[in-house]
Amino acid sequence: MPQNDLIAHVRALNEQFRHHSAVPVLAHALSDPAFGRIALVSSFGAESVVLLHMLSITRRDTPVIFIDTRLLFAETLVYQQELAERLALSDVRIIRAGQADLARHDPDGTLHQRDPDTCCALRKTAPLEAALTQFGGWITGRKRFHGATRQALDFFEIEAETGRIKVNPLAHWRREDVQTYIEENRLPRHPLVAQGYPSIGCMPCTSSVREGEDIRAGRWRDREKTECGIHFAAGKVTRNGVSA
Repeated sequence: MPQNDLIAHVRALNEQFRHHSAVPVLAHALSDPAFGRIALVSSFGAESVVLLHMLSITRRDTPVIFIDTRLLFAETLVYQQELAERLALSDVRIIRAGQADLARHDPDGTLHQRDPDTCCALRKTAPLEAALTQFGGWITGRKRFHGATRQALDFFEIEAETGRIKVNPLAHWRREDVQTYIEENRLPRHPLVAQGYPSIGCMPCTSSVREGEDIRAGRWRDREKTECGIHFAAGKVTRNGVSA
């Protein structure tokens, strides 16, 4: 589909689905021929179980991409294996930065201290971009209540630089909706949630959150950085159908 037609299609979908719930949005994303092959990208973090569960009851053979940065909490790695097995997800793809790239750019494993943006680009953005080249779109768990660059999220977006579709089925969910869904479906929580980690990334760059703080306050604490970079195109966050 030509890019202009795809932009019009995405804007029409956002209008069509603006009063719909997450499952119909997800189901449409998995069946829309304009999107091509599509994958879900999951961190297997604090809220990931919601979208993974929806996928398991919608189309569990959908590819699920998990980025192992080699700096994750041990609890995340165990949770990823246990959750994939429990939900019977049949196509989980674990991707990592190559050892040669790590040896060249982060030989002592301290890049996250000196330059966290470059560390994220090396360990997350580049491996994901390589994995997504075979897909026409991807599904994310981003939500408006996360604040910052996510407050204007739509269900459907287009990455202007790549032309890929990005789908955010939970964009309009509130934090209470996440909690209710997990409880009603008796889903296992990430073990670090009970220890004060409502948003979980790499171990060196994630801290617990105090009562009253923003849900993502523990990510890159005391730095201006708020995103790892995988949701940016040409350095800009994608918003309202095209990159802003």
